[in-house]
Amino acid sequence: MRHALMLLAAPLLVAATKPPVVEVTGGRVRGSIGQDRLFFRGIPYAAPPLDARRWRPPAPVAPWRGIADATRPAPACLQNDYGWNRANHGFASEDCLTLEVATPALSGKRPVFVWIHGGSNRAGSGAGMGRTPMVARGIVVVSMQYRLGIFGFLAHRGALDRGHAGNYGLMDQIAALRWVRDNIARFGGDPGRVTIAGESAGAQDVGLLIASPAARGLFSQAVMQSGTPNFGLPARTLDDALRLGDQVDAALGTGGSIATLRRAPARALLAADLQLHDARPMADDYLWLRPTVDGVVLPDDPAILMKDAPPRPAIIGSNRFELDLPGGSVARDAFIKLSFGANADAARAFYRIGRADPAADPRLGTLDQQIATDATFRCPAGRMAAAMAARGAPVWRYEFDLAPDGGRTAHSVEIAYFWGERRMGRRHLVDYWANFAATGDPNGAGLPTWPRFDAGRRRYVAFADGAVAVRSSLRQTICRLTEAL
Repeated sequence: MRHALMLLAAPLLVAATKPPVVEVTGGRVRGSIGQDRLFFRGIPYAAPPLDARRWRPPAPVAPWRGIADATRPAPACLQNDYGWNRANHGFASEDCLTLEVATPALSGKRPVFVWIHGGSNRAGSGAGMGRTPMVARGIVVVSMQYRLGIFGFLAHRGALDRGHAGNYGLMDQIAALRWVRDNIARFGGDPGRVTIAGESAGAQDVGLLIASPAARGLFSQAVMQSGTPNFGLPARTLDDALRLGDQVDAALGTGGSIATLRRAPARALLAADLQLHDARPMADDYLWLRPTVDGVVLPDDPAILMKDAPPRPAIIGSNRFELDLPGGSVARDAFIKLSFGANADAARAFYRIGRADPAADPRLGTLDQQIATDATFRCPAGRMAAAMAARGAPVWRYEFDLAPDGGRTAHSVEIAYFWGERRMGRRHLVDYWANFAATGDPNGAGLPTWPRFDAGRRRYVAFADGAVAVRSSLRQTICRLTEAL
C-alpha cells in the first residue's frame, strides 16, 4: 500500500481501552479512541490514481495484509498553492483517495453524514471534519478526499472511453459513497440514512450528485451550503472540455499523447493547470466550477437532469455576502450578460447600472459584491430550492448573516457555526444539521421553527444576530430574472 495507512507489523497490546479494529473493503484498519468518539483516518476507498490510472475512473482497492494504522492524518489531493490552502498544498499527494470516519460507537444503526469539502474543485481537504460535535449528537460523520483540478476534472482526447471523458473527481465521490454503502454498518452507521453535504464546490458537487443518474441510491438527503450544480454558469460541453485538454498538450508539448501526460511529473501538470483558460466563467478561479457534460456522470446539463432526479429532502442556503465580482468592476457588464442572458437589461435597471455606485451596504457589500452574490449564490440557491420542491422534495432554505467579528459575513464563514465550533447566541446551529441527518427535517425540540420552502410563499430562515427569523421571497425581484442553477 502506498497511501497514508501504515501497516502494523504486530498486533497492539490490549489496554484498558482497546483501540478499535474494523474489517473494511480491502482489509482491517485500526482507529483511535477519543473522549466521545472513535476516529479512523486515511482509509482507502479506491486504488491510488497513479501512472496509467491518471484520468481514469477510480479502481477498486487492492487488498492488504495485517492491520493498517488508521490513526494518522492522510494527505490532501494534489493542488496548487493559492495562499488560503497552504497547509493542504504542503501535505498533499497524488495518492489520496482516502476517507475519514468518526463514530460514537461501532454498534448500533446511526444516521450518516458525509462531508464533501469545498475549494473550487481545485484545492482544499476533508481532513479533520470528524471533530465536529455532530458525532456527540449520535451521527456517524464521514469526510473524503477526491481528485482536484487538472487531475480530477480534465477531459483529454486520449482519455476518451466510448466517447466520454472527465469528471474523475465526481467519480471518486461516487466511489466513496459506494464504500459508505458497503462498509458504514461496521462503524455503527445506517447505509439507508446517508446525508451528503458540502460547502462551495462541495455543495456544487452535492447538487451534481443529486442530478447524476450514476449516484442514484447512494444517499437519501442533501445539504448544500453556498453552492449549486452550475453556480449560475452555463454547463461546459464535452467539446469545450476537450479543448482544455488541448491547452495542456500545448503547454507541455505532448503532441496530444495521453501516455506522455500520464508519465508527466505532477509538478508539471500543476503548473499547466495554472495556465488553463476558459473565457465563460469570467475568471479562471472558476475554471473547475463550470460543470462538464461528460456523458457518464453528467449525461446532460444538470438543470435538465434535475427534472428526473428522485425527490430527496434538502437544506439549501447561502450567505448574505459571499465573494467579490469575478474579474472585478471591469467585468461587470459581461458578468451581468452571462448571468442574466435575455434579461440583462432588466438586471442592469435593477442594479441602476449607469448611475454612480451607491455606498456599500453594511450587510450586502458593494454593488459588485451584490451582483456576484446574487448571480453566483443567492439566486441559483433559490432556483435549486424551487426545482427540488417542484419534484415533491421537502426543502428548507436559509440565508446566513453572521460573522465572528460582528461584521459582514463572507464565503465559508458559516462552516464553523453549522459544524458547532461557534455558537449563535445560546444555541449551536449544528443542532439543525444533526436533526436533519437523523430525521430528514431540521426542526426539533428547543429550536425555533424552520418552515419548509415552497414555490408560493418561498419562506426561508435568516440566521443573524443571535436570532432565527422566518422571512420570504429572498431578493426575488432580481432573482426572477435568471433561471440558472
